Amino acid sequence: MLSSLVSVIGPIVLLAAICQAAPNPIDSRIVGGVDANKGQFPHQISLRKDGSHNCGGSIISANYVLTAAHCVTYDNGGELAIYATSQLTVRAGSNDRFQGGVLKQVAAITVHEDYGNFLNDVAVIRMETPFIFSEYIQAIGLPSKDTPAHADIIISGWGRLRQGGDLPRYLQYNTLTSQTLEECQESINYGYPNMLCLIHEADNGACNGDSGGPAHYNNEVVGIAGFVYGGCGRNNPDGYARVYYHVSWIKANTDL
Repeated sequence: MLSSLVSVIGPIVLLAAICQAAPNPIDSRIVGGVDANKGQFPHQISLRKDGSHNCGGSIISANYVLTAAHCVTYDNGGELAIYATSQLTVRAGSNDRFQGGVLKQVAAITVHEDYGNFLNDVAVIRMETPFIFSEYIQAIGLPSKDTPAHADIIISGWGRLRQGGDLPRYLQYNTLTSQTLEECQESINYGYPNMLCLIHEADNGACNGDSGGPAHYNNEVVGIAGFVYGGCGRNNPDGYARVYYHVSWIKANTDL
């Protein structure tokens, strides 16, 4: 079955299963990571649904956050629906999942119109009030050029520490390696130009709760966490939306 990188079993997982297109199982999950230093990823946010951490995201301007489409949508009787903005808040400026930083209300959500089958898994969120930038709250730039293959890519998030395990209290990060489209196609049959596949050794990688969070390269956000293949910690590549492919869409739907 297909499932997405969410921190709880819920409608998003069911929607992902309905939209499946890959021939083999895709599951969700940061495994093998270490605690981030305070202020190391000042663009990283915790996207919260009904008060609990659900996904990650990246501040891209004072007013907007970049995340995954499956983090803000659910299956409503076979139709894709977007969560009410009243259900969603953002914690920024803290590595602690439970406290610190600021909590801000979501004002509007825009989902990529071609989202489906884990492709174009991109959404932007407009905040009710702007972020006040500081040492611990900053925007990250969009990629200025396509992400090369075989590069060291840093991922970060509050995803489960192992398949079925606990969510960490403090933000984690790990270093993965980008693949070519051909390598991704050979590995998991997902060598699409709008996908960024990140390979890693076993007992490493993304997990439930990392969805929507960033992959970083050259101090730019180059990927949005989408799925893992075959369960958390397997040595298959993890699937991220390739941000470079979506830069024009992101700019058209934000104030960038």
